[in-house]
Order: sequence, then structure tokens, then C-alpha cells
Amino acid sequence: MTYMTSELPVAAYLRMKGVRLVGAKTESNGKFVFTFDDPRSECQSLAFEFFSSDFCTFDTHLKSLKKIIYTR
Repeated sequence: MTYMTSELPVAAYLRMKGVRLVGAKTESNGKFVFTFDDPRSECQSLAFEFFSSDFCTFDTHLKSLKKIIYTR
């Protein structure tokens, strides 16, 4: 079984948690898709875990800072 996400922060979190990345591609619309090996069906719950973690808060602040830099 595999798990796919186009969310870069979620993909990074899954890698940090030791989930094996089995593929990465760019679709025709320019969107990235990351595919993970998910034999125990744990990726969905890890993705939800990410959204309630300090890592998500960090990512939100990082995006805000990028907006400040690139809108000047």
C-alpha cells in the first residue's frame, strides 16, 4: 500500500518519521507528488499528527516570512 501527498511539509514530516519515500514526480500542472511506502496504513494518521505539531507551526511561520520577503 502507498500514500501520496503533494504537501511538501507533510512529505518532509513523513521522512522525518522514517517513512520510506518510493517516488517523487512533477505533474503536468507543475504540482509535486510524493509517494510513500505505507504497508501499515500509518501515513494518514502521521499527516494529521503533523498538523497538530510544532513542525506545522514552524512551517506556517516560515511561509509568512517568505511572503514578507517576496512581496517587497
